[in-house]
Amino acid sequence: MSFKVAFIGAGSIGFTRGLLRDVLSVPEFRNIEVAFTDINEKNLDMVTQLCQRDIDENGLNIKIQTTTNRREALSGARYIFNVVRIGGLRAFKTDIEIPLRYGVDQCVGDTLSAGGIMYGQRGIAEMLNICQDIREVAEEDCLLLNYANPMAMLTWACNKYGKVRTIGLCHGVQNGHKQIAHALGKEKDEIDIVCAGINHQTWYIKVGYKGEDMTDRLLEAFENHPEYSETEKVRIDMLRRFGYFSTESNGHLSEYVPWYRKRPEEINEWIDLSKWINGETGGYLRVCTEGRNWFETDFPNWLKEPAWEYSDENRGEEHGSYILEGLETGRVYRGHFNVVNNGVISNLSDDAIIEAPGYVDRNGINMPHVGDLPLGCAAVCNVSISVQRLSVEAAVQGNDELLRQAMMMDPLVGAVCNPKEIWQMVDEMLVAQAEWLTQYTEAIKQAKLNLSKDYLIPTKEYRGAARLETKSVEELAKNRELAMKNASEADKGDF
Repeated sequence: MSFKVAFIGAGSIGFTRGLLRDVLSVPEFRNIEVAFTDINEKNLDMVTQLCQRDIDENGLNIKIQTTTNRREALSGARYIFNVVRIGGLRAFKTDIEIPLRYGVDQCVGDTLSAGGIMYGQRGIAEMLNICQDIREVAEEDCLLLNYANPMAMLTWACNKYGKVRTIGLCHGVQNGHKQIAHALGKEKDEIDIVCAGINHQTWYIKVGYKGEDMTDRLLEAFENHPEYSETEKVRIDMLRRFGYFSTESNGHLSEYVPWYRKRPEEINEWIDLSKWINGETGGYLRVCTEGRNWFETDFPNWLKEPAWEYSDENRGEEHGSYILEGLETGRVYRGHFNVVNNGVISNLSDDAIIEAPGYVDRNGINMPHVGDLPLGCAAVCNVSISVQRLSVEAAVQGNDELLRQAMMMDPLVGAVCNPKEIWQMVDEMLVAQAEWLTQYTEAIKQAKLNLSKDYLIPTKEYRGAARLETKSVEELAKNRELAMKNASEADKGDF
């Protein structure tokens, strides 16, 4: 069989290469067309070289179409993988550092909180342009597989306003599934789960082992685990108080709720610095910066490494390739997908983007009815959904009043800042990110005027409660294996 798969933001370091390996590991897909596009020609060329070398070494007769012209890449595509980071690391830096001046201490800043909201403003504006291109030049009823954050906001906007069939994909459920099995002393394939909620706030509402419900045993298992008891304190506390384990990492989860990062003197009680994802201030920004710098410096050595082998045993756990396989071959795949709710989870809003179990075969992507989430879990999700809805509408309309309201309603921002501080912080972020926020032209003019006044609220140069220094290339070179691993996993690509 033959069809076209396109990758937007393909200049990512490791994500594009891994997804392509997974797709081309499907025997029936050995003759498909592949197109890469990115606005960064240098990074696009490097990733293309690596991927084409992999293809050639695996004996496939596929020549990657690589172009900085997005419409050329999307032309005739049946499936499109979106792995962009709108604004790249320059914008990402302001997502972290401006809120820090107001006391908003984020670990990742790409899903909720001040950074996630602004990332959504940049992302949605460009995703609607991408959707227009898809409607005009891609195959009819093309499927957009969105891996970019903020997952729920982008997927929401693409479905509602972009008018493109879009599914959001994340590996958080798989990772948490592994941790649950590990905590219980079992293998992953021995543990059955049902996980439902919203992206990065998805709850393991059923955990079974050989037909036995293990949900009530999770708290004791995690509290007594030698590693997780130190690295997952926020998740364990949420499990203790809400009764269910949540998908997202300790650092991510800590910035979505109002309780763990609002007092600088308490943050270190809840996090762990052995890995950035456990709660380090600006941790994702640091590793992405290190990864990008390392990749660009060390790239010639990457070409000397063995090519990746396309085989079933080397295939990753990302949902994307399995969805394509199910749709094209009819082989049934069960995963957890981000889709418009439409009653799948009955006590979350119908218009929200929820993450829940789904099945894929030739009949399409089918989402069984989950029913109600536990009341407390639903309450946590509904707060975030309100922020997402405001953020999506703000980005689509270019409405800075809705943007400011989204910031006010955000759990962490609202726990740390008063309304006047939020207004000024938004002004600063609008001005700093003006080149990516064309829908806010008038609001940015006003924000500049506001920031020129003499009566601004004082802010402080604050590095955060748990900030680590970004390593230089020379420092990274001392452990090349670790540097390569970091570069492969950290970055989803500039756009």
